[in-house]
Amino acid sequence: MNLSFLEPVRLLLLFGVAGLAVAYVRAQRRRRAYAVRFTQLALLDKVAPRRPAWRRHVPAVAFLAAMALLVLGFARPEADVRIPREDATVIVAVDTSVSMRATDVEPSRFAAAQQAATAFVDELPETFAVGLVSFSGTASLVVAPTRDHQQVRAGISGLSLGPATAIGEAVYTSVDAARSAAADVSGGDPSPARVVLLSDGTNTAGRPPAAAARAARQAGVPVSTIAYGTEDGMVVAQGREVPVPVDGPALEALASATGGSFYEAASGDQLRSVYEDIGQSVGYRTRRREVATWFIGAALIAAMVAAAASLRWFARLP
Repeated sequence: MNLSFLEPVRLLLLFGVAGLAVAYVRAQRRRRAYAVRFTQLALLDKVAPRRPAWRRHVPAVAFLAAMALLVLGFARPEADVRIPREDATVIVAVDTSVSMRATDVEPSRFAAAQQAATAFVDELPETFAVGLVSFSGTASLVVAPTRDHQQVRAGISGLSLGPATAIGEAVYTSVDAARSAAADVSGGDPSPARVVLLSDGTNTAGRPPAAAARAARQAGVPVSTIAYGTEDGMVVAQGREVPVPVDGPALEALASATGGSFYEAASGDQLRSVYEDIGQSVGYRTRRREVATWFIGAALIAAMVAAAASLRWFARLP
């Protein structure tokens, strides 16, 4: 946790807490020294047959912890806090090339991708506008960004496969859709936009991904990519098996060039985990916030522990 203090000079009060701790330790040492000088041990056992041992220190330690935590809260600590976004635009771009028929992922790359993408949309906040882009030899906007997520889910279930893979075109189409939806017509700042692109292969049609990445970066739209499948993927074409390995480096370069994140998934479970991670990063933003209440709350708990322990074992408040 990246913690800092708005009033660091107030931390000097911790020296006072340290002084109390030193005074307590010295008092305990004097107490032990007196017990050693007390020669009537038989009488001591009758006067105090059950010694509290370590329990007598619990209230003091809890009290000192409460004091230290109160000082930290008084110094006005601040930290990075994750805050839910109220709005954003997310474009889900799904590779629908025939290589997605490969069954190295059960039941197939395509079926597992549809299931995971649907679950991803389900997890996004209702206030997010979500769009769907399908790409094979060309790219098309299947569902324009909308807060009606049921339309997107229906669009995902209705996707069909086609020849070739136009990753660059998918980026151009997705960025254009995101910019159009995220622009604030009142002239204010646009809402944040993100493209999540899943593919299993190399670009074989349309404009190159590198040019598309530059356009996405200029538009301020990060593209997070998911390399989906394994190196052993095969599809049957014209009666023979054709290898369709995943091109992870190309997708990683695309994500890096746009300021997005790169992920690899080799199973349906991994893909769902990746989408969940992306959803958390898209759905929240990090802001610097004062967190004094964290320390005040912890101090109250420590004070209650001190009081409860003292009442339980010594029948008095500390």
